[in-house]
Amino acid sequence: MATQAFQKIYTKISNITKATCSLKAGGVGNEELATINGRLAQVVKINGDEVTMQVFAGTEGIPTNAEVIFMGKSPSLKVSDQLAGRFFNAYGEPIDGGPMPEGKEIEIGGPSVNPVRREQPSELIATGIAGIDLNNTLVTGQKIPFFADPDQPFNQVMAMVALRAQSDKIILGGMGMTNDDYLFFKNTFSNAGALDRIISFINTTEDPSVERILVPDMALAAAEYFAVEKHQKVLVLLTDMTNYADALAIVSNRMDQIPSKDSMPGSLYSDLAKIYEKAVQFPDGGSITIIAVTTLSGGDITHAVPDNTGYITEGQLYLRRDTNVGKVIVDPFRSLSRLKQLVIGKRTREDHPQVMNAAVRLFSDAANAQTKMENGFDLTDYDTRALDFAKDYSAQLLAIDVNLDNTEMLDVAWGLFSKHFKPAEVNIKQQLVDKYWKNAQ
Repeated sequence: MATQAFQKIYTKISNITKATCSLKAGGVGNEELATINGRLAQVVKINGDEVTMQVFAGTEGIPTNAEVIFMGKSPSLKVSDQLAGRFFNAYGEPIDGGPMPEGKEIEIGGPSVNPVRREQPSELIATGIAGIDLNNTLVTGQKIPFFADPDQPFNQVMAMVALRAQSDKIILGGMGMTNDDYLFFKNTFSNAGALDRIISFINTTEDPSVERILVPDMALAAAEYFAVEKHQKVLVLLTDMTNYADALAIVSNRMDQIPSKDSMPGSLYSDLAKIYEKAVQFPDGGSITIIAVTTLSGGDITHAVPDNTGYITEGQLYLRRDTNVGKVIVDPFRSLSRLKQLVIGKRTREDHPQVMNAAVRLFSDAANAQTKMENGFDLTDYDTRALDFAKDYSAQLLAIDVNLDNTEMLDVAWGLFSKHFKPAEVNIKQQLVDKYWKNAQ
C-alpha cells in the first residue's frame, strides 16, 4: 500500500466476481468511492478489514494486482444556482458540453427529512392535464407513480408535466433512457424556453446499467438544496423506476444475494422507500414532490416493483389507451391521489369535488352500457347518452394532450353535463346547478 496526496492505494485484490472486487483495507467508509484500474467503484460491504466494492462498468479484464485508489468520500454533487438548465450524468458530470458547475459539495443519498420538520401538504400542483388536475389532484410534498405499459408515451406525459407544472424547479432523473428519449427531453425543454428551471440527470441505455442506482439520489440531492436552502417548490420526475429496480437486481445477483419475488433483491421495499420518502412539505414553503414512472411488464400490476411502490406512495396515476377515442387517457377508475381532498374545493373552485364525482359516476354508467352493448342487450336512451358523454369526456378532459387550467376544466365538464343530461341525472347539489349549469351551454 502507498499513500499519495491523502489517497490510499492498494494493489492486492483477493476476490473478483462479475461485479465486485474484494481486498483487505483499513480506514475505508461505507459507500466510499474508489477507482480500480481507472474504473469507478463504490464500497458496498465492509467485514472487518475485508472491503467489497461494486465496479460500475463491470470487472472484466481487471487483474488481481490492479491499482485500487480510495477517494475518501461518497458520491457527491456540487449544488448551486448554476445547476439550472443543465444536463448531467449519474455522477453529476455535465453531458451538455457546458462547464462543471461550481458550488457547495454535498454527499448524495443522505437520510430523509425528520418527520418533525414536515408539514401537512396543502398546496395544489397544477399540471394542466385534466385527467390529473380534475380527478387526481396533486399536492406539494406528495409522492405518486405513473403506472404505464412500456409502449405508452409516458415520457411525453412527463415532459408535459415538467413544462406545465407550476413549480420553481423541475428535476428530471432519467434511468435507462434511449438516446432518442434523452434528445426528446432536451429538445422539448429547449424549444419551450423552460430550461432555466429544469435540471436533468440522465443515464442512457449506452451507460452501465449499475450507474442508474445513483440517478435518484443525485436528483434528490439537488432537490433538497433548492427546497431547503432556497425555499422553492421542487418537482422531481423519475423515469423509469423499473429500470432502477432492474439495476438493483443486477447488483444483488452479482453479489450472490438470494433474490426475492420476481428476482428482485430482498431490500427492494426499503430501497424504494428511501427515495420516495424524500417527498416533503416544509413549514417555510419549500417542498419536494415526486412523480415517478413505473413501467409494467405485460401490464402486471402484481409485479414486485409496482406492488412495493403502491405501499409507499400516496396513490397512482394509470395511463391506458381509450379505443373509443384513440387517445391515451389518465384512467379515472384505476388512478387515485390519496391527498387530493386536502386541496379540492379549498384551493380550487367550490364545485370541484361534486363535478369530479359526477363525471366519474357517469363515465362508469357508460362503461356498464358498453358491456350491455357488447353482450347484445338493448340500450336505453340514457345508455346511449352516457356513451356519447364518455367519448366527449375522454377526448376533451381525460386525454393526456388536454391542456387547461382548473377553472376551464370545470367549465368544460359542466358543458358536457348540459349537452348530454338533465340536471336531475347528474345528481349535483341544486345550488351548484343553479350557479353553473346555465352558463355551461
